[in-house]
Amino acid sequence: MSSEVPGLSPVAARLGEAVQSYQASVDDFDREAARLFGVNETGLRCLELLVQDLPEATPRLLADRLGLTTGSVTSLLDRLEKLGYLTRSPHPSDRRKLIVRATETAVQRSWELIGPLVAEGQQQLVARYRPEQLELITDFLVHARELQRAHTLRLRQRDPYPSA
Repeated sequence: MSSEVPGLSPVAARLGEAVQSYQASVDDFDREAARLFGVNETGLRCLELLVQDLPEATPRLLADRLGLTTGSVTSLLDRLEKLGYLTRSPHPSDRRKLIVRATETAVQRSWELIGPLVAEGQQQLVARYRPEQLELITDFLVHARELQRAHTLRLRQRDPYPSA
């Protein structure tokens, strides 16, 4: 998609192009990580949630975070469990629910793939900027993420386009 928007300042246009290019490189990295894990990108996103954000989750929470039905998440969890990337166990206080956790294998493989990127990011990027610049960059990314999430929810509420 082109970032050419009428009336956009040159600096805003360059920023838009940089964000778009960065997002494409993140997508490329995620595709390669998914390939190495032997999962699709939704499976990788589920593992990412379990490894980084939700040390334990219910299938319903994962369905909500992934924008999937509970039936789709059940199939996804079946595949990830079969690969040895997660476990499911009874909820401690509600027998109707399950708790999903990433396995040590999933955590170890995740860090094996992302660790070099994190280390080089620390050396090459974080060291490049002053603390107040990093605060500004962080503020921008936090607000950009909030905007992106809001529009993702907007798209989830829409019906798909009809087939051509």
